[in-house]
Amino acid sequence: MTIHMKDFYSIMTNRSEMVLGTEVMKRLSKTRIAIFGVGGVGGWCAESLIRTGITDLTLVDSDIVCPSNINRQIQATALNIGRSKVEQIRKRLLEINPEAKITARQETFNETTGAGFDLPSFDYVIDAIDSLENKVHLIEQCVRSGVKFFSSMGAAAKTDPAKIKSGLLSTTTNCPLAREVRKNLRKKKVTTDIVCVYSDEPPVDPAIEPVDEAGEYACANDMESSREKTGDASSDSRLKKKRVNGSLVHVTAIFGFMLAGLIINDLWKSVHFQKR
Repeated sequence: MTIHMKDFYSIMTNRSEMVLGTEVMKRLSKTRIAIFGVGGVGGWCAESLIRTGITDLTLVDSDIVCPSNINRQIQATALNIGRSKVEQIRKRLLEINPEAKITARQETFNETTGAGFDLPSFDYVIDAIDSLENKVHLIEQCVRSGVKFFSSMGAAAKTDPAKIKSGLLSTTTNCPLAREVRKNLRKKKVTTDIVCVYSDEPPVDPAIEPVDEAGEYACANDMESSREKTGDASSDSRLKKKRVNGSLVHVTAIFGFMLAGLIINDLWKSVHFQKR
């Protein structure tokens, strides 16, 4: 079956259009989105958005693929260990829609680099950052800039997908990350009435990651080499962690899909409310 590229997008998104309608699909094709963090949550969010019809996506993550990523991160395989996460997922997304504009930035978003991302230029921002400090900074900048965004709270140490939901950060329960984010935002006098995805399932106890695990040691060496090349001291946040929570793909992926759903439904509502 031969498909001309000029017809590809309309055929690819045909089933999406049946649900969302022509006007929403037109809006989707012109919407710019940035995802900060493309691990177990952000990667699945990106996949969902591209398959639904988003064509302009910026991916931000300084990390590389590690063996322990394979259990939950969509771009991670045994064949690409040590490679840039954002470049690997960019490659995958372009295989889905070769005409999409996918910008991969292997960088860390923090107080030093934040100004270089021009957050107001995006229609939506997805926060899927692991680092508490950088996560809080991104949320703060989005709030102060008036950028529409949705944030992921802790998907690790959870097992029950039925406990995953969206709601205001100020009302979350049983999420240690959300608790810390709220506390830090209040210190900065930033509202905690922001929409996030979270699980109200009590987390399982964290495990201590073995320092001599062969796969992790190899990945740590790769990260060290990458850091020397890029000069990015934060590119191997994993090496700074003494305690690491386990994560399951049937949980992290749902977090990502729900974040994508928040954007898609927000666009749908904006189109249909305008008609009233």
